[in-house]
Amino acid sequence: MKFLDLAKVYIRSGSGGGGCVSFRREKYIEYGGPDGGDGGKGGSVIAEAVEGLNTLIDFRYQQHFFAKNGQAGMGNQRTGKDGADIILKVPAGTEILDEDEETVLADLTEVGDRVILLKGGNGGFGNLHFKSATNQAPRRANPGQAGVERTIWLRLKLIADVGLLGLPNAGKSTFLAATSNARPKIADYPFTTLHPNLGVVGVDGHEFVIADIPGLIEGAHEGRGIGDRFLGHVERCAALLHIVDGTSETLAEDYQTIITELEAYGGDLADKPRITALNKIDALLPEEQDEAVAVLEKASGGRVYKMSGVSNENVQTVLRSLRAQIVARDAEEAAADEEDDGWRP
Repeated sequence: MKFLDLAKVYIRSGSGGGGCVSFRREKYIEYGGPDGGDGGKGGSVIAEAVEGLNTLIDFRYQQHFFAKNGQAGMGNQRTGKDGADIILKVPAGTEILDEDEETVLADLTEVGDRVILLKGGNGGFGNLHFKSATNQAPRRANPGQAGVERTIWLRLKLIADVGLLGLPNAGKSTFLAATSNARPKIADYPFTTLHPNLGVVGVDGHEFVIADIPGLIEGAHEGRGIGDRFLGHVERCAALLHIVDGTSETLAEDYQTIITELEAYGGDLADKPRITALNKIDALLPEEQDEAVAVLEKASGGRVYKMSGVSNENVQTVLRSLRAQIVARDAEEAAADEEDDGWRP
């Protein structure tokens, strides 16, 4: 299945059915009077997060979604049938944006979340509604309310606990393959990963989800390389794992390149808890490892973990550190929920 995380969609709600002008015409019954029914309501356009989807590829082949119109009212006080709603089934983590691609209309973060994007038009009143003591034979009815058209954007941000960052060929895909059942493409040339990959990782009896995104290069926020649009998939993560290639001769510059791109991307991405790992230590001598760690610690101002995705050296230690960040995030959210649930007069 191909991966697609951005789609433009055209939607329209259904129009309400028109009211009916009708009079009773029954044999042997005098004073028939009006009996026109109301029109049915038009269908609404609804977006719903469903299970089993992790891409928006379905919206590449169908971009127009129109709800059904309501049926017109009929005689004998019969109301027209309501128009059928149309439901856009999207993956959990989908943001719905206005046509300007900036205004967020809804954020469906959990399976089962639903939002009405456009409400169907109301049906018109039949002439039975207008009967009165002074107007016992009204010959008027209301037309149904017209449907509404709109253009929206669907943007998918994958739901993951940890996001992998690094330059191309830093070893992110190798790390994901070594720690989970995911099988991302791995090769010895840059930009092997062209779309995000998800993997479920287990450590000490606990599981969490890691997202691997294509590598960043200097100037990615300006569109160089693949750009930085895939950073949206790690915005929801509890922590980021910054992987640095230990065989590089410019460790400090490589580290700063990623930090600069995070800051240029905006939001709070650069402020998220971040763990730095020196990868490919299996290709370095012990003294070279110590020297590389010292360089990275000076550049990052924090602890640097040594690891190797190929030999699995110290991988479990890194996973435990990531797990600790997830537990801390969950504890903060639980405390915030308790405060929000407090009783108020």
